[in-house]
Amino acid sequence: MLPRLFGNSNTGCIAGGTIEQNGCGKFNDITSKALRAIHSLGATHVWYTGILEHTTRTSYSKFGIPQDHPATVKGEAGSPYAVKDYYDTDPDLAVNVEKRREEFKALIVRTHKEGLKVIMDFIPNHVAREYNSDCTPEGTYSFGAFDDKTQFFAGHNNFYYLGDQSYGCNIDSRDCADEEYIESPLRATGNDCFGSPSRNDWYDTVKLNYGIDYRTGRRQFSPVPNTWVKMLKILKYWAAQGIDGFRCDMVEMTPVEFWKWAVPQVKEQFPGIIFIGEIYQPHIYRSFIKDGGFDYLYDKVGLYDTLRGVMSGQASANDISYTLQATADIRQHMLTFLENHDEQRIASDFFAADARRALASLIISATIDTQPFMLYAGQELGERGMDKEGYSGVDGRTTIFDYWSVDTLRRWKGNGDYSGKQLTEEEKSLQGFYARLLNLCNSDKALTDGQFYGLQYANPHSDNYDTNQTFSYLRGTREELLLIVVNFSDSDRSCSVTIPEEAFAYFGITYDSKPHKATELLSGKKIELPLNPHDKITANIPANSGVIIRFNTSI
Repeated sequence: MLPRLFGNSNTGCIAGGTIEQNGCGKFNDITSKALRAIHSLGATHVWYTGILEHTTRTSYSKFGIPQDHPATVKGEAGSPYAVKDYYDTDPDLAVNVEKRREEFKALIVRTHKEGLKVIMDFIPNHVAREYNSDCTPEGTYSFGAFDDKTQFFAGHNNFYYLGDQSYGCNIDSRDCADEEYIESPLRATGNDCFGSPSRNDWYDTVKLNYGIDYRTGRRQFSPVPNTWVKMLKILKYWAAQGIDGFRCDMVEMTPVEFWKWAVPQVKEQFPGIIFIGEIYQPHIYRSFIKDGGFDYLYDKVGLYDTLRGVMSGQASANDISYTLQATADIRQHMLTFLENHDEQRIASDFFAADARRALASLIISATIDTQPFMLYAGQELGERGMDKEGYSGVDGRTTIFDYWSVDTLRRWKGNGDYSGKQLTEEEKSLQGFYARLLNLCNSDKALTDGQFYGLQYANPHSDNYDTNQTFSYLRGTREELLLIVVNFSDSDRSCSVTIPEEAFAYFGITYDSKPHKATELLSGKKIELPLNPHDKITANIPANSGVIIRFNTSI
């Protein structure tokens, strides 16, 4: 969740509105009732996005926080990924700005009390263009404090300097305001723009130097780069505040050697802390898991893209098998999702236009293995993301740059009791489906501990099994077997599924010709079905959804 959005109850937001006009959610808005409601959905962790102090057009100069030049800020609220002080929390989120860090610490305590763990962002690749830390602990110096600005690259430098080039007012005419922003020498942007940035660049950020000279390709990691030392201190600082995990932004833009050096040191001092990496290059997945020490990596390029392709009719359900095979050896380390702040909302006109059309993909994403599943706040309510918020236009995404209020979250909150009384019946039904499924993932042993066995190969295309729109698999332990079948079509279908003899051998299950009592877990319906390799199992699969059939097995 983005706390700035989550707690904002303003119903009269205007595009590009200021914090005074549109309001802003606070740490204190995430109450114990809110956290209990989140926990009841089946969540185990909450990833709070935008916690660190970042660039903004809102002035907090009276609190001693330097004002950002508008040419270095995206939107009114600013990007949560243009961090201005790694050791401070965002003043927008505090009721009492002078007590902002204490208010976040109270949220951590509150979250833990409600049985949830806390994940926060760690943005390793870049900082805000006007980074200015006033909370850096004694004995630690801010980024760039001792850089040699005459050199593009130096091992002890924190930034890359581009000589005589300068950052002028070339992004947006309104950003010029009363005074032009000048930076000389110019520093490289976070998206590796080694020149004057355009509006399409991450112009509000500057790239950190981890010991790689991008002009020669030389990698200088000994002695340990100064940036490494500073970043390790930041990780340990927040871990000491009670953070249970870090979602690490764009890890592929930093060398795995840094993570290999830093992660074990954090985990040694704070056992149980987890590291999640945002990454989009499959060929380096295994390096970041094995060498870098990451617990989980984003499964965007693989499963997310494939499921979206199947939903949009651009891919076959058979392609899911190939996608899963590509990460079979690291499947438990792949974090699955269907929405996040970078992707378009399922219910937007740019994606599926109807949140219920993603339920088949949801079942797969949540139950394909023991890996974690990530839910974006409002997804379970069918949030459409079709607002024109200001810096963010109508693009099917919920803004991270503007002060705004999210319609479905606001109505779920109601008067603060999170009863959902203001939700439509369709929204309540959707939320209920998510809650049933996600709580199953936490409670059913076949899902928490069971093995995966794909059935697509054993069920060729037929009138009763359309391999382009049907996908099936097993999850099992020594106590139970789950048959999961999903239907990507827009109409209900009767599907006949074969469980091959090899599957019974794989799970160590003996079979016979007798009907077996079974339960469809999403509906609770009791049924009797065959459980052997000779008789097909016929099940009625709802449109754009699926069934999870549990067999109790004697092993």
